[in-house]
Amino acid sequence: MNSEAGKYARFEYERRFLVTDDGGWRSLVEPYSKHFEDKYLRDSRLRLRVSTDSDGDRRIIKLTKKYESESPYFQSITSIILTPGEYRTFAALDGFRIAKRRHYHNHRGRIFSIDVFEDELSGLILCETEAASLDELMAVEFPGYAKIEVTEDGFFSGGNLCRTTAAELKRKLSAF
Repeated sequence: MNSEAGKYARFEYERRFLVTDDGGWRSLVEPYSKHFEDKYLRDSRLRLRVSTDSDGDRRIIKLTKKYESESPYFQSITSIILTPGEYRTFAALDGFRIAKRRHYHNHRGRIFSIDVFEDELSGLILCETEAASLDELMAVEFPGYAKIEVTEDGFFSGGNLCRTTAAELKRKLSAF
């Protein structure tokens, strides 16, 4: 594991699957969701995120760095909460944007996030979950609507998706 992350980072263990829109997931999600507006800052591993809750006006602004990892299943991650003024400073930097709505499904006592992407990535739906360890993560049983695991496919990482055009996404999804 990457020792560069240091004492302020935590390890994120995560798996990701493609979801088919006809998989019946919409009837299973919680009544609330979050909207994410992400900006991946050019020439860095930094992501600026504005998260807005659907059941209120709660907004959280974070700056996150995800460190490189030898495994697609885990990486070190560091986040800090920003003020609106700090957000404006980082938002002025060059970068690539992604917008998505995150829904939540409690399946067998585990929370699964279902991300419905917008704009250029409209039509892409991903399901992911996190775990406390790699062993726990690999033992997770995903819901039936999570059809194809793409954890090991770098195309579906946020750092790549933010640069992906609608045509590139369509081409990639047609391979499944």
